[in-house]
Amino acid sequence: MSLEIPTEPNVHLFDARGVSRRFRHSAIFGAIGVLRSGETMRFVNDHDPIPLIAQLRDRLGDHLMVTYRQRGADGIVIDFGISGLPAE
Repeated sequence: MSLEIPTEPNVHLFDARGVSRRFRHSAIFGAIGVLRSGETMRFVNDHDPIPLIAQLRDRLGDHLMVTYRQRGADGIVIDFGISGLPAE
């Protein structure tokens, strides 16, 4: 089974499989940090990032929505949505 990664408006793809493990968390925090309310980062990875999700929840609290789209041997797809942030 291969990953199916659909595209949608206001959903921005972040494929972590192409980012060196050394830089992954910093890159993910940066990408999440520029999302506005109502936007989503569709995160693709080779494993379930449970510690990363805990760190994101600590930083963003109730503003972060986590939705698993796919879980399998080929990888994982998670939507990280942002809501309720003040307007810029």
